Amino acid sequence: MTNLLTSLLYEDWVLHALIWLPAAGLTHVLVSSADRARHIAFAWSALVFVLSLGLWWSFSPGDGGFALESSTPWIESWGVSYALGIDGISIFMVLLTTFTSAIAILGSFEYIKTRRKAFYALMLLLQMGVVGVFLATDIFLFYVFFELTLVPMYFIVGIWGGERRIYAAVKFFLYTAVGSLLMLVAILYIYFSSGVDSFAYEAFLNAELTLREQIWLFAAFALAFGIKVPVFPLHTWLPDAHVEAPTPGSVVLAAVLLKMGTYGFMRFLLPFFPGAVQHPTVVMVMLILGVAGIVYAAWVAAVQPDAKKLVAYTSVAHMGFVVIGIFALTLNGLQGGMVVMISHGISTGALFLLLGMMYERRHTRLIEDFGGIGRAAPLFATAFVITALASIGLPGTSGFVGEFLALLGTFETHPVTAIVAATGVVFAAYYMLPMVQRVLFNKLDKPENRTFPDLSRREMVILGPLVALMIWIGVHPAPFLERMEPSVQVVLERVEGARPVPGTAGTPARED
Repeated sequence: MTNLLTSLLYEDWVLHALIWLPAAGLTHVLVSSADRARHIAFAWSALVFVLSLGLWWSFSPGDGGFALESSTPWIESWGVSYALGIDGISIFMVLLTTFTSAIAILGSFEYIKTRRKAFYALMLLLQMGVVGVFLATDIFLFYVFFELTLVPMYFIVGIWGGERRIYAAVKFFLYTAVGSLLMLVAILYIYFSSGVDSFAYEAFLNAELTLREQIWLFAAFALAFGIKVPVFPLHTWLPDAHVEAPTPGSVVLAAVLLKMGTYGFMRFLLPFFPGAVQHPTVVMVMLILGVAGIVYAAWVAAVQPDAKKLVAYTSVAHMGFVVIGIFALTLNGLQGGMVVMISHGISTGALFLLLGMMYERRHTRLIEDFGGIGRAAPLFATAFVITALASIGLPGTSGFVGEFLALLGTFETHPVTAIVAATGVVFAAYYMLPMVQRVLFNKLDKPENRTFPDLSRREMVILGPLVALMIWIGVHPAPFLERMEPSVQVVLERVEGARPVPGTAGTPARED
């Protein structure tokens, strides 16, 4: 009965509502008083999340294609349409975005003290842009939303960030903008040179491209998405942005903005350029960069004195698992990459929230300034430990499911790569557990930590759903895997159905 009701209610209008309701909320915030801005913003973001939650029951994986599709001509002379759709890949990114946006706004209530109206308006604009990225089925529209997300994030970091906020904001903007412009050139090249008559996703799938063109176009798209992920060595903007961003900005940045890059890999790179994706050199370069990110980021994280910078580097390592899972070109690898994306959004978002709560109480992020606060704040310590264990991939948590599947899928085609990448799991424990020990369980020898307040009711409401999701996905991942499998299989079949290049997934070759 529930499935029938939601199916009847959830027509294509819901996708438009998910994009434009935050815009309505933005307007409401701007015309309200500063004191009410945070509550209004949370109410609108919560409404969007509740509306999106119905997709979990109404969405049927079907044959893996898009559902709830709609298309309205926009720039007819160019074949540009306002076209939206959702499938088993984008549904998880949309739900992750609406959920973490509401959580981040609620988590900012005590953190943001100045220019509240502007801040909450920008948070809703950011939510609108990110949801648009995941729902757009017109390539030009996707690019518009992709670029739109730059603006609010730039101001969130640049206005409400730390001491080096301007440097971090400008660095973030320049890195991402340069990559995006190259992607725009590649999009226009495909439109004007390959015989397509519109910017529709299906039209680009059928573009006639030589292998040489595919490789060059792959490079342009991969640079734009690789910067956003970020893939090593394009990651240097991320630690600065995370450290300087306010807590809600760090949460959204880690939970959803980075996923725009890995989503782009899966949604566009693999199906658009199957010949390039199967080229042995391309595959090996992407796998090496993924493994390098896993190992390098873990080593750098282990020596960070700043807890927030340590967690920032873990994002590079986690996204490395996504990259190797995707370019393993196996069903397990692609599904593992998807689950890592979801798990990372939940666990790392929770870590940034916890660090923000620590900063609100002690006004420091240095690990050495804490110690023994688990005795003073047991609820805080419990949430911190569970989140840290999910981050390092302990069995029974969401992190384990994703990393295991990504490594398993990589092992099927590139066993040596998988073995090297698996060391990252050990390194994760090496950088995360000592930090947990020093912050929570060392001697309570600093007077400031003896009165460390435990979680408030608001903070328990924020962290409770995140912790529950970490455990649910870790214990029972089947509902997630079943919904994503048909769409992931469509992407994989598109790659395998193209003319195989010797020595790749089309014609398997041993790595050793």
